Amino acid sequence: MNKAFVREQPSDADDDDDGAQLPPLPPGGKNYLTPQGYARLRAELKTLVEDERPKVVETVSWAAKNGDRSENGDYIYGKKRLREIDRRIRFLTKRLDIAEVVDASLQHGNDQVFFGATVRYADDKGAEHTITIVGIDETEPLQGRISWISPVARALLKAREGDSVSLPTPGGLATLDILEVSYPPRA
Repeated sequence: MNKAFVREQPSDADDDDDGAQLPPLPPGGKNYLTPQGYARLRAELKTLVEDERPKVVETVSWAAKNGDRSENGDYIYGKKRLREIDRRIRFLTKRLDIAEVVDASLQHGNDQVFFGATVRYADDKGAEHTITIVGIDETEPLQGRISWISPVARALLKAREGDSVSLPTPGGLATLDILEVSYPPRA
């Protein structure tokens, strides 16, 4: 069969390419994080390095001693899990290296929308929404935590309580009325 028609299996080198998995940062942008988000990422990195990875390495080395590695499930899946852990460790290390921690409590009492703000707004239909503007690595849309580069956050940033902002949507231009802006209290 001609080699042009044979689909090759991805190699382990392809598994190490974690660039495609990174959420995109704006060109020249920084990886802003709240202090809580930074602490959460550091805790995950610590758990991976100090707990999970050593356990998997121990399992893989035990499985390697058992003989035929080609049919050894513990060895095969252990190596796969080890690659996943190493990929996540590299990802977290890169993200934490470029992280800029922003303490939103310094804005407490301010009525202008900046990173870390909790904003209550009403849309065109009168439905009220409450969101908190956070870093890319700490978004949880179902809990109202949206990225600072999302379209809604970009429309709201730098606006003040009582302002109306325009949000381009696929259905046309929407208007958001900012009802309340709050920040966490200072510690």
